Amino acid sequence: MPARDAQIPPLDELLAGAHVVSLPMRVKFRGIMERESLLLQGPAGWGEFCPFPEYGDAEASRWLAAAVEAGWQGFPEPLRSRIPVNATVPAVPAAQVPDVLARFGRVDAVKIKVAERGQTLDDDAARVAAVRSALPDAALRVDANGGWDAPAAVTALTRLSDVGLEYAEQPVPTIDGLAEVRARLRDAGTPVPVAADESVRKEDDPLKVARAGAADLIVVKVAPLGGVRRALDIVAQAGLPAVVSSALDTSVGIRAGLALAASLPDLPYACGLGTVSLFASDITRDPLTADDGAITLRDAAADPGLLEQYKAAPERRDWWLERLRRVHAHLTR
Repeated sequence: MPARDAQIPPLDELLAGAHVVSLPMRVKFRGIMERESLLLQGPAGWGEFCPFPEYGDAEASRWLAAAVEAGWQGFPEPLRSRIPVNATVPAVPAAQVPDVLARFGRVDAVKIKVAERGQTLDDDAARVAAVRSALPDAALRVDANGGWDAPAAVTALTRLSDVGLEYAEQPVPTIDGLAEVRARLRDAGTPVPVAADESVRKEDDPLKVARAGAADLIVVKVAPLGGVRRALDIVAQAGLPAVVSSALDTSVGIRAGLALAASLPDLPYACGLGTVSLFASDITRDPLTADDGAITLRDAAADPGLLEQYKAAPERRDWWLERLRRVHAHLTR
């Protein structure tokens, strides 16, 4: 169910402060080279509504609830002001790894995409080895986005564990599969903790994975969970360590992720909030990118000139505004 902590403003109020942008990527990520987003300006600041195009209105309604929280309610009081973040390496050839890492500056943790469709385990192993070669002391984590089945995941993680892995994120698509992979790795003495991402944010009940004992930790993202406050509640109920991550957001969306990371009672892992570095441009003149492995908590306001420069084509703007209308109707019915 979508979060309803904040009253949803009337549609006309959302449309009055809506801006649709299309931002170029430096490297392909999730198969795209441009990221579209609908930004909303409210009385408390800016919110971001950018569910991926394949998501239905019910799932997208949580993203709108999160945007409304950011723009109309604001965030909880922070417990910390400096948030450690990881670098993110997409499923690029190993030879491109140094160039990708260079955009993040100094980092202590790296998330590496694996199990990309059309690639092999050899490709994954070469990419992971290239990261380890560049950063001998960094904490490395891999993210398969559910791209393996259980036997393939066990085989892959056994091989990749040779470089030392902090954890493996969503190696298989289902909760039962996560439990199986976790048990088989444990029985084999392979020291790779299992993290759940999609099995938290895409389930109708985000606590299923914790009740099933299917993960050692959970990945939480503000937008897919319906806002900072709802994410905090899910982490508290799950009783598992949490990693805060993003959904390929602009700095406006990253600001919400930082608010969650700043409000958690414990923050044991570097956060996946460094993805603005994957964009060729952002919508603010002061992007929320890492400095010396962390991002200092601060607000992110969209710049009028950048909103104009990167405004989406008219037909894409119309597509997003129609989506906003549908999702708003779903959220308020």
